[in-house]
Amino acid sequence: MVVYLGAFYAYPLYRNLDLSLRHYTVRSFVQGDAPFNGLDNYRTVLADPTFWPALAHTLVFTAASLAAQFAIGLALAVFFNRHFPLAATLRALFLVPWLLPLIVSASTWSWMLNSDSGIVNAALGQVGIGPVNWLTSPDWALTSVIVANIWIGIPFNLVVLYSGLQAIPAHLYEAAALDGATGRQQFWRITFPLLRPVSLITLLLGLVYTLKVFDIIWIMTRGGPNGASTTLATWSYRLGFGNLLPEFGPGAAVGNLLIVLALVAGLVYIRTQR
Repeated sequence: MVVYLGAFYAYPLYRNLDLSLRHYTVRSFVQGDAPFNGLDNYRTVLADPTFWPALAHTLVFTAASLAAQFAIGLALAVFFNRHFPLAATLRALFLVPWLLPLIVSASTWSWMLNSDSGIVNAALGQVGIGPVNWLTSPDWALTSVIVANIWIGIPFNLVVLYSGLQAIPAHLYEAAALDGATGRQQFWRITFPLLRPVSLITLLLGLVYTLKVFDIIWIMTRGGPNGASTTLATWSYRLGFGNLLPEFGPGAAVGNLLIVLALVAGLVYIRTQR
């Protein structure tokens, strides 16, 4: 385990940190003789006009995705916790978005939200609503990628929260029913409190995953239009690999800022578990 953590976590983290503290060009990246420039890359990133909008988009994207994924996943988990015909089959079908490769899911959503030939605009046209430029309008681009990410993340929340529901003893509900508790009271007094440990780890894992979402945004909007859906993850990629003259140092610095955000979330989780 120590060897595994060192090879696949500690060393890459060290290399990324070193990358952010040096002035790399394509030549120095190959030869390995980049000069040390301290925190200049971080100053460059923080002074860039793209930083604050990208940070805001990242926080909005993460918060909206987590809230919707958790709420819908919890509702579905409670629904499937009841025994009824075809429950297992329907539950399995809800796993499809989670099992599909992200490139397939993102491409499908790009087609559905296409301004000219998308099925969403076709459906809106049937009820008298004009076409919406979902992916090419600055007002709708971020919303579109959030909706796609919510759809992809719901199955994960469903599976974890459903397993948590299975661990709650049935006799608690029976006793509550004998005491005259309604279904809503049973949820808020039994289900929700006893799901707290599972809910916290679900939200933490969802937060760490959502902070670094890149594939969906890049395939659907490439962070556009005009940076309207640019997040720290897509900006880091664009700095390091999306330009003719890559900026490896600033790109690594943005990546390290994402790591700090995830680390803060992990520390909060550990604190709440004490």
